[in-house]
Amino acid sequence: MGISTHILDTSRGKPAEGVAVTLFAQDGSGWRELARGQTNADGRVKPFLDTIPSAGVYRIEFAVASYFQKLGVESFYPHVAIDFHVKVPSEHFHVPLLLNPFGFSTYRGS
Repeated sequence: MGISTHILDTSRGKPAEGVAVTLFAQDGSGWRELARGQTNADGRVKPFLDTIPSAGVYRIEFAVASYFQKLGVESFYPHVAIDFHVKVPSEHFHVPLLLNPFGFSTYRGS
């Protein structure tokens, strides 16, 4: 089932293409990188992580500064990090990012 994500640039009403995305798992007091990729024309990283190794806390980090720089748009956030709990690793976790230059929102999708 795994972990998936996508980014919608709500200021443009379009997917955010070309954003570097990194997935981490909390490992003791630090973070261990599990996967990395870049969003495609549909704003998705496919495949991101097909199998979740264990229950725990995970982080998806989106490097959004360069995305807005390419558009010539001033933005407030250099990156966005979303931390979330995985209690049942066999479930699918879709963690989308709704993004604009001065704000963002997320939710657990399907």
